[in-house]
Amino acid sequence: MLQQYTKEFSYNLRLAYPVILGMLGHTFVAFADNIMVGQLGTAELAAVSLGNSFVFIAMSLGIGFSTAITPLVAEADGAGNPSDGKRALKHGLVLCTLLGLSLFGAIMLCKPLLHHMEQPPEVVELAIPYLELVAFSLVPLVMFQAFKQFSEGLSQTKYPMYATILANVVNITINYLLIFGSFGFPKLGIVGAAIGTLASRFIMVGYIWFLLKSKDKFKTYVTNFNFRQIEKKVMKKIINLGFPSAMQMFFEVAIFTAAIWLSGVLGKNAQAANQIALNLSSMTFMVGMGLSVAAMVRVGNQKGLQNFRELRRIAESIFFLTFILEVAFAILFLLGRHWFPTIYLDVDDIVNQADNIEVIIIAAKLLLVAAFFQISDGLQVVVLGALRGLQDVKIPTFITFVAYWLIGFPVCFYLGLYTSFSSTGIWIGLLLGLTASAVMLYLRFNYLTKKLIRTKHDSKLVESNA
Repeated sequence: MLQQYTKEFSYNLRLAYPVILGMLGHTFVAFADNIMVGQLGTAELAAVSLGNSFVFIAMSLGIGFSTAITPLVAEADGAGNPSDGKRALKHGLVLCTLLGLSLFGAIMLCKPLLHHMEQPPEVVELAIPYLELVAFSLVPLVMFQAFKQFSEGLSQTKYPMYATILANVVNITINYLLIFGSFGFPKLGIVGAAIGTLASRFIMVGYIWFLLKSKDKFKTYVTNFNFRQIEKKVMKKIINLGFPSAMQMFFEVAIFTAAIWLSGVLGKNAQAANQIALNLSSMTFMVGMGLSVAAMVRVGNQKGLQNFRELRRIAESIFFLTFILEVAFAILFLLGRHWFPTIYLDVDDIVNQADNIEVIIIAAKLLLVAAFFQISDGLQVVVLGALRGLQDVKIPTFITFVAYWLIGFPVCFYLGLYTSFSSTGIWIGLLLGLTASAVMLYLRFNYLTKKLIRTKHDSKLVESNA
């Protein structure tokens, strides 16, 4: 019986791994920033965390919205209609560019909030110039997402991966030169990290466009756009698909952002520790994100074939694979929770030694909780992918809101600020929210698939009796 699930593992991993590597590329930009900035001190690391907290919320909306392009391009490709695929890319690119500019503007308007969030003053002062540059990098990032989702819609996942690898090389190089003032370059600290992020994202969008344009099979899609001819019907279709997906991602990212802000209330060391634990768990989460895409594609295929028993079996095989991998990550976090935080900080820095030791102690406690929420986090995002494959987006959006904001956040707030659990209490709230989401989304999937199987069975009986 177990073999009916395990036999799908190889194919599921082949489908998911390019997406996982691409997602990890985005996370690795933050990982490189955090390690390099961590050498400057805990205040600088906390400032990057605070600045990125605003950017992550905006990024979740941009990335979530852009996912609407993939099914439209895939549908056009399957129908052998490249003009519809080009139309989806063109309108998606317009919407993503406008969204990127709007998100940048919204962050600039929210910037004064930094002074009213009870964050450490030194952290706020460092965060503002960093935030201004990284917020502008959202424009090329969301434009890149349009090209990425288009490429994935044509089952070409390697080109976004190449662009992401190049972006990481550029980012790390500029970081090294500008954060520390190497080879005669000015020493700009965390502003240097922001410049690296901004430059790498512009190069990323330019490079993926160049790659696609240089391939004959994509050239007609990505050149000679007529932006004066905008169709309301296509715009509306993308918005109707993209908005619920954007909100699902927003609800989850927003609670993690709230955790960053709550940690800031507890002090710069708590915030720095939170950033370390969050960055590590983000990397393992990308495996779940990749498998979520595999679930979306495979469930969507079976839905098209109207084979709902097979749909359920394939989806559950992906859930099972995710569970196994996330348990392995949980064990890794448990074993390495005292060592992982030392990667981010200079443990030999005598001046900041007391702060660094405190950050490592707090981060180790957070990784203890993170070890368990790996499992819930991976499962909830994969089940969400399966539901998107079923084109069920409205109820799951409501479920994610209830799980994170009516269950998870109140626990984060109370345990974090009003009990001795402090930072660990915030992460216990995150664990509860993710677990509630995983359970409720699976119940939704279970209900829908059983209903589809039963309906098809009943219709067959009616046909045979007729």
